[in-house]
Amino acid sequence: MIVVEILVSFFLIIGAFFALAGSIGLFRLQDFFTRLHGPTKATTLGVGSMAIASAIYFSFLKEGLSLHEVLITLFLFITAPVSAHFLAKAARHQRLHEDKDHPET
Repeated sequence: MIVVEILVSFFLIIGAFFALAGSIGLFRLQDFFTRLHGPTKATTLGVGSMAIASAIYFSFLKEGLSLHEVLITLFLFITAPVSAHFLAKAARHQRLHEDKDHPET
């Protein structure tokens, strides 16, 4: 059981690091398009790692494969990039990149 606990701890630490990095990126980056990278890239990996840790833990606790967390992770990895793509396309359609208030865009 110590190997499972180490593996779960590893995925939780990695997940927490990526979630924190994505949140900081969302807060610190300047414009809309660069802010899309925080939640779609790093936070997706963070939540995915935490869900994998949960799947490992509950699979060994119940002595059966836990498919709920695997389905959540799969759904997250599919929907986050698609929603970010739609947000970027909507922003480009609204000509957000031509904002005169932000010279860096």
